[in-house]
Amino acid sequence: MQISSRFTIALHIFACIEAFNGKEKLTSDFLSRSINTNPVIVRRILLQLRDAGLLSVRRGTGGISISKPLDAISFYDVYKAVEAVDDNEGLFHFHENPSQECPVGRNIHALLDDKLAAIQEAMEAEMRHHSLAELSADVRRIVQQ
Repeated sequence: MQISSRFTIALHIFACIEAFNGKEKLTSDFLSRSINTNPVIVRRILLQLRDAGLLSVRRGTGGISISKPLDAISFYDVYKAVEAVDDNEGLFHFHENPSQECPVGRNIHALLDDKLAAIQEAMEAEMRHHSLAELSADVRRIVQQ
């Protein structure tokens, strides 16, 4: 299982905002060229980030701005804004209807649920340790080269 590309696309959008704000008109078309994806995908992600309170988006004018201080937005905040992970289901999904006649199938949840929950918690905790301020500093460093 992979986390969808929405998360890295969202981080790419924030990196572009930092690199090009005030220099380029930041539109979904501009961003989609940098990301090399369809502008519709970019627009969907922009709306998710807006709805999460992370971005302000003005349609038509290319007005995209970050709504909070960069050090107040963690990678986890971005992840939660764009990933469709149900808090009740979690990141890991089981195949449907394991055999109840098999001792492994009958007990697979008991064998794995706690371990997979711990793995997800560790990943999310690590995401909380990284902020868009770090990403911004890295972007400034590479753009100046």
